[in-house]
Amino acid sequence: MTTIIFNKPYGVLSQFTPEHGHPSLADFGLPKGVYPAGRLDHDSEGLLLLTSDGHLQAGIADPKHKMAKVYWAQVEREVTDEALARLRAGVTLADGPTLPCGARALPDPGLPARMPPIRYRKTVPTSWAEITLKEGRNRQVRRMLAAVGFPVLRLLRRAIGPLTLEGLEPGQWRELSAAEISGLGEKK
Repeated sequence: MTTIIFNKPYGVLSQFTPEHGHPSLADFGLPKGVYPAGRLDHDSEGLLLLTSDGHLQAGIADPKHKMAKVYWAQVEREVTDEALARLRAGVTLADGPTLPCGARALPDPGLPARMPPIRYRKTVPTSWAEITLKEGRNRQVRRMLAAVGFPVLRLLRRAIGPLTLEGLEPGQWRELSAAEISGLGEKK
């Protein structure tokens, strides 16, 4: 069984088949037989787990296992304490209320510039928020932040459970150790 952690670049599809001119996972020399455990939209970046273990794949992707996923979001304007409190309590989206989540302001993490660059408006500052979810709806972080008045300009998944992007540049991947795979069974 093979399980890898991959730092998905912006614009890459979380699948092996290219569509609509977007690059796909097939473009990164990943091991044969691994499949994504969960997804990231093509316009999101960051940590993606891929595995050949179907049970592990289901366990990571299934929200009922409540594995924490940490996202860094660059938003328009300075995120407010009031907005963060609303996020922590849970907000109502078109598909129903979200679970309470972790939400805090984040100093600029100093990430490399995204290509293409984010939309820049001279009169509108940006800020960063860290959101920790234990559920996984379609475009949930983007929709939650928009619901409290802070449109997302850039979104990066930083961690899944105990695993982080530490040491991986966009487009890089590495195989997980047996201890790291075992740690995925623990709720973080």
